[in-house]
Amino acid sequence: MSQLFTDAIEQQHPVWNPEQARIVSLVPSLTELLIDLGLQHALVGRTGFCIHPADQVAAIPKVGGTKDVNIAKIRALAPTHLFVNIDENTKPVVDELATFVPHVVVTHPLKVNDNPALFRLAGGLFGHSAQAEALCTQFESAQQVLADCAARSRPQRVLYCIWQDPWMTVSAQTYIADMCRQIGWQQVQIADNTQRYPRFEWSSVLCAEMDLILLSSEPYRFTQQHADMLERQTGLPVELVDGEMFSWYGSRSIAGLKYITSFCR
Repeated sequence: MSQLFTDAIEQQHPVWNPEQARIVSLVPSLTELLIDLGLQHALVGRTGFCIHPADQVAAIPKVGGTKDVNIAKIRALAPTHLFVNIDENTKPVVDELATFVPHVVVTHPLKVNDNPALFRLAGGLFGHSAQAEALCTQFESAQQVLADCAARSRPQRVLYCIWQDPWMTVSAQTYIADMCRQIGWQQVQIADNTQRYPRFEWSSVLCAEMDLILLSSEPYRFTQQHADMLERQTGLPVELVDGEMFSWYGSRSIAGLKYITSFCR
């Protein structure tokens, strides 16, 4: 009996010959992961936001964005597999694509430690388990170095900002917040904790709850000017951070763990 791999919604998928696979990825971090697993030749479609690694994605046809996909274009590509994410892709679109794509692989990593299982799912499906295990080894090594560093660092309360006008942050349930926890940073909770990405307003009460403000490079591209303004306004230290390193799961998480190690103090 062929080995089966289970995705985030408990769907089971059989191992597929990579030479016969035709994969469309609707998630930038998954596109990067599939390429790092050695499956670039099986990728026949990707979103315009799939930009890494640049030299390899350039040859893969674009099929729209993560939410506004071109269904007709995807149909014409005749994919055997579609890689999607619960947070990044809309269910109605995925349901429509599932009417003609035989295998829709659903992902939903919520914690940093979900990455090794994601490597094994994506690699194992196409007989690239050895490549997946190599990534797992790199991930575990980077995580151990960070853990050793974090153990010597002072825990801090942070507010990770992703947008302004309105100001928005992340909840404790997000992947970003879990990445922050890897270094000992505790995300400050906003009163409206029912939202994954709650809005907030600056106040002396809120500022008293934090030690550090983090301004992300995505989805809003904060600049040094924003950082300087907030430091004057709040009297708190502000760091500009690479949003990809904090929010991209998949193989980018390895670089992400190494990146946040640089903030150990």
